[in-house]
Amino acid sequence: MKRPSLTLLGAALIVLAFSHLQLATPLSLGEQWQAIRQPGDGQIEEMIFLHAHLPRTVLAILLGAAMALSGSLLQQLTLNPLASPMTLGTSAGAWCAIVLGGLLWPGNTIGIEWLALGGSLLSFLLLGALAGWRQLHGLGALLAGTALNLLLGSVAAIAVMMNDQYSRSLLVWGAGDLAQNDWYWVHWVLPRLLPALLVLPLLCRPLQLLQLGSEAAAAAGLNVLRLALVGSLLALWLNGLAISAVGLIGFVSLLAPALARLLGASRPADNMRYAVLIGSITLLLADTLAMYASQWLSDILPSSAAAGLLGAPVLIWLCLRQPLADGVALLSSPGKSRRLLPLTLWLAAGLLILLLCALGSRDAGGAWVLGWPEPAIWSLRWPRLLAACAAGMGLAIAGLILQRLLNNPLSSPDLLGISSGASLGMLAGLLLGSSLSPWLFSAAGAALVLLALCWLAPRQSPARLILLGIGLSSLLEAVLQFVLAQGNNDSFQLLNWLAGSTYHTTAAQAASLFGLVSLLGLITLGTARVLTLLSLGEAHARATGLDVRRARWVLLLLAGLLSLVISSQFGPMAFIGLVLPQLAIKLGARRLGSQLGLATLLGAAMLALADLASRTAFFPNQLPVGALGSLACGSLLLLALLSSPRSRT
Repeated sequence: MKRPSLTLLGAALIVLAFSHLQLATPLSLGEQWQAIRQPGDGQIEEMIFLHAHLPRTVLAILLGAAMALSGSLLQQLTLNPLASPMTLGTSAGAWCAIVLGGLLWPGNTIGIEWLALGGSLLSFLLLGALAGWRQLHGLGALLAGTALNLLLGSVAAIAVMMNDQYSRSLLVWGAGDLAQNDWYWVHWVLPRLLPALLVLPLLCRPLQLLQLGSEAAAAAGLNVLRLALVGSLLALWLNGLAISAVGLIGFVSLLAPALARLLGASRPADNMRYAVLIGSITLLLADTLAMYASQWLSDILPSSAAAGLLGAPVLIWLCLRQPLADGVALLSSPGKSRRLLPLTLWLAAGLLILLLCALGSRDAGGAWVLGWPEPAIWSLRWPRLLAACAAGMGLAIAGLILQRLLNNPLSSPDLLGISSGASLGMLAGLLLGSSLSPWLFSAAGAALVLLALCWLAPRQSPARLILLGIGLSSLLEAVLQFVLAQGNNDSFQLLNWLAGSTYHTTAAQAASLFGLVSLLGLITLGTARVLTLLSLGEAHARATGLDVRRARWVLLLLAGLLSLVISSQFGPMAFIGLVLPQLAIKLGARRLGSQLGLATLLGAAMLALADLASRTAFFPNQLPVGALGSLACGSLLLLALLSSPRSRT
């Protein structure tokens, strides 16, 4: 297609910048020009224009360009059209490093940009270990990036909840708003951005060679490793500057280069030039929307939330139209799995763990004690312990279904979007201030997503359904930023629920959840033959006479129901459904029946231990079970990957 000229895009940027300024100030264009030419002790409107509105517009242009270049570099280096700091998890790494640095090391002399770069780089290394360095062009990289977002989000959530009295301002700042009080951040960004812009032209020709493939580029004399190192560091640096200056603002780094490519700018140099203009236009447009909406809302709408509301539908559209390789090797190779111990031994070990978790506690002095609790304490303890075990069992079963159904070990309930639907429902309940229980809204949100998935299942490939879940999760992040930016008690209540809290579980809720999970688990066991056939590939399954579309629909409904009943009560519990089926394989359970039984036991034991740790690790303070379980499972996964030969390929 014939692409619009750079001049046309530049003119659109200028017009939008002027519109952005007019929305923010009552001054006319002549008065604005006079204030810029002769700054002095003018009226209050002129001072606000010079030191608040004008730097906001300039910063939006600079950071939009920086984020667009970061996404363009990552997409060209990985050959993945949906790669960006947001989808690959590096933005979450940068933000997590800034949170930990600010809360745990408040007097540090390291610049915030270096914390962001360090966190981004660590996340990128973990991404390579998760997906494989040669597989960053496919769906596996996006799934691994989403998994990293979940893990690092759990780490940041724990840090924030342990330091809530110090972290309110951190939440507000990190919400991603472009509001300015002076020119400090513009002066801070410029000297750090300009050297990177001078290096970028030197990478255009090597990047053009890389489009032929890494092997062909290496045969042509290109040092692929050096290009990947320099390009990745540059991309992470550019994105880290934006996060350091205004917090997390997603989508710009993904949408700008993708839209530039859709306009015909496929060559690296052209893509970067177009992406710079489109990125600045996108961020200015999002900030204009945020400023306009804030005039009609009781609270300020952060720029990041506006960018998410604009970008999430586009991301979903891109997910549906972009071709992606979706094959991912198993995390646990057959040669690495152990001989499976009898399930009776695992059951006995699980019962011992449950007994320890039920009887373990700490007394008023903080000493560890093991004994039967008082009736009043036991009436509060057993429902949350039973609910935690049921949640672990259900997520492990749902993860096993999805991994067998999609033949992809990086699939999990978190990536279907049902947890995001439950979270959006909870958000709607809190924002509307309804007299109805927020948990009813949560269940309704999860049910709506499940119905949509069941409708789409016969019409879309499993990989596309996972991508839709990623898009819905991105939409959740946009709305979540708006709520958390308020920094009030409701924000921390929501953050606590999103971290997977079982604090207020009643006996009836725990018993009903355990019964539902057990029933759905038995149904899953009855589908063992179908899951085994599907894990061998669709062609093999069809050759045996299996109706693949109907089987896919039923299994997706089964996994979705498990996710719904858990997410609607406790919020999203990340990583558990991803890790435990693979851990069962690593322990020798390769047949579906044994894998299902062992994964279920592991889920119950893992969440029971997380419940014990949530009550005792930081006594008398308590932490959400889901956050601790996610952190433990994510750590296990990373240790297994880093010790695997696959992490070095």
